Amino acid sequence: MLPETYQAPVTYLLLAGGTLACFAGYRLFRIVLGLYGFMFGALIASSLMGAANPTGMVLAALAGGLIGALVLVFGYFLGVALVGAGLGVLVVHSLFSTLGREPHAIAVILFALAGAFGAMLLQRYVIIVGTAFGGAWTMIVAALAIMSGRDALATAKATRVWVLYPLDPAPRAHWVPIAWIVLGIVGTILQLSLTARKKK
Repeated sequence: MLPETYQAPVTYLLLAGGTLACFAGYRLFRIVLGLYGFMFGALIASSLMGAANPTGMVLAALAGGLIGALVLVFGYFLGVALVGAGLGVLVVHSLFSTLGREPHAIAVILFALAGAFGAMLLQRYVIIVGTAFGGAWTMIVAALAIMSGRDALATAKATRVWVLYPLDPAPRAHWVPIAWIVLGIVGTILQLSLTARKKK
């Protein structure tokens, strides 16, 4: 949650970060970790502030973002596990959203644990797949926010805050999971070919 005047710059930042993660996530993994740590920290911290306090929201977002970035960058292995867990959560939410239902807490926890465990066993591949699909999802969320146009701006101006819904940005758009899978596969193939070329 941020003041509505920050909607445009934040969505373009999300689009740039998502593109970087999707197509170069493995080579720039520490930078990607820092970006995502900042994004998640900012989202969590700013949502703790009241809508009537725009300055507090921005300060909380900056502080939470810095803490999140530091935690993920310095906790590299924790970051790898969290990428796997985040991918697991994203998968379970996508599966259930296509069915028009919310996932049960136990399913979310199980998918997160499976993703974290898999990430530690197969670090290189999980980092590539996780950053490709995580970046693809971030690109879609940002693109939807950019393309949302006047209706979203009118809603934001009415409430004076902009609320980002990263897990379900367009509930009735059935093309979103397909676009996510296609973008994620393209990002994965590109990253695998780049890392294979680098090894040679």
